[in-house]
Amino acid sequence: MAISGRIESGFFMPRLHLAAVPAIAIVLLSLFVRGAGAQESQAQRQVPTSSAQLQLSFAPIVKRVAPAVVNVYAARVVENSNPFLADPFFRQFFGVVPRQQVERSLGSGVIVDPSGLVVTNYHVIEGASEVKVALSDKREFAADIVLKDQRSDLAVLRIKGAKERFPTLPFANSDDLQVGDVVLAIGDPFGVGQTVTHGIVSAVARTDVGISDYQFFIQTDAAINPGNSGGPLVDMNGRMVGLNSAIYSRSGGSQGIGFAIPANMVRVVVASAEGGSGAVKRPWLGAKLQEVTPDIADSLGLQRPSGALVASVVADSPAGRAGIKTGDVIVSVDGTTVDDPTAFNYRFATKPLGGTAQIGVIRQGHAIVAPVALQSLPDTPREEVEIRARSPFLGATVANLSPALADEMRLDPNAQGVVITEVADGSAAQSIGFQKGDIIVSVNNQKIAKPADLERVVGTGSRQWRITLLRGGQQISVVFSG
Repeated sequence: MAISGRIESGFFMPRLHLAAVPAIAIVLLSLFVRGAGAQESQAQRQVPTSSAQLQLSFAPIVKRVAPAVVNVYAARVVENSNPFLADPFFRQFFGVVPRQQVERSLGSGVIVDPSGLVVTNYHVIEGASEVKVALSDKREFAADIVLKDQRSDLAVLRIKGAKERFPTLPFANSDDLQVGDVVLAIGDPFGVGQTVTHGIVSAVARTDVGISDYQFFIQTDAAINPGNSGGPLVDMNGRMVGLNSAIYSRSGGSQGIGFAIPANMVRVVVASAEGGSGAVKRPWLGAKLQEVTPDIADSLGLQRPSGALVASVVADSPAGRAGIKTGDVIVSVDGTTVDDPTAFNYRFATKPLGGTAQIGVIRQGHAIVAPVALQSLPDTPREEVEIRARSPFLGATVANLSPALADEMRLDPNAQGVVITEVADGSAAQSIGFQKGDIIVSVNNQKIAKPADLERVVGTGSRQWRITLLRGGQQISVVFSG
């Protein structure tokens, strides 16, 4: 069976393809399995021998953790793009249709600080102009968005006007989680009210789900449905091991494959919010990594295609100062094996700032350990500038390509030029095809090193424009006239 599909609104909508199997073979196989397994199944069944065995229940755990789980209601104003709005004939018969409409979304959240700090998914509150939080006792509060981190699909809210101490859910160490552990999922699926489901951990360290930048997910078969996003995945000690985020589904409902962000990543985002930061501060490696393919593994003499190949290193970065070089293969972080760049990014990003991380490296067949300082990205002024001069760049906003911005926009940190951070709707830049993330290298054979350089060049009013840019790692040269 092969599975393919795409993510829609935080939920993965797969298409299933089943190889053809003769029907008679399926029938005979099912009969054989039933016959062979019947006696074994009956032998394993046991009649309860005490009243205590009949009273086993998850209720004590649920009673303890449910008050810390909330519903999150988000509202956003969107423009009505109906083409009939400007048609006088349509308005004559149907009246005036509002040009703006309010969209509402429903999710879940977890109180992680008694003062009223709530963590949920970024996609639950994305673009929201108003957010409300409803407690398990039905009380509702307005909430402010304290921090949004699209890269991890996490957001932190604060309950407005809180004059009490709220119940909280403690974090577990998600690295201790094992396949087969029993877990509970709590949230508000389909808006029916707080609901508890149970299952087991089906897998850990799923790295190719495609939900966020830090793809390192806990997979569970506990029933998760729309509305569960942002609710906790809880262990048998009543601690949060993950935050439910997405499901594989053909219908939009649960089919036993759900994904949760590990608690250790959630903890990092919450800590940034508690520290008063509007952005998450994570350790910066200062190196571009790529997957180790079978061909690369053969060329490097590796036993198997595993680890993260160092494609480039930024000068004077933590990686550079630690002696990590292009061509090295990173295989571990503080003794924990990493199988690919995604696993490394998660392990490294969840390390606390300060101190060092011991990075295991294979270099020319030899194993070495490089102590890398756990430092955040340097705060370099972006110097964002909106281009207003008549030119192909009219309506584009550009900024210095600092290490911080390169990391934020997932660009090559060694690239030279200025990066487009925004393109205004309906602008000349949009009509020509410029995109957010394009790196402008040169214009009319003049090197562009900072936004002021681009402003100066476009201010000349040239009739022809020769532009060199980088997009997706590829250099593109184009010529525009007029």
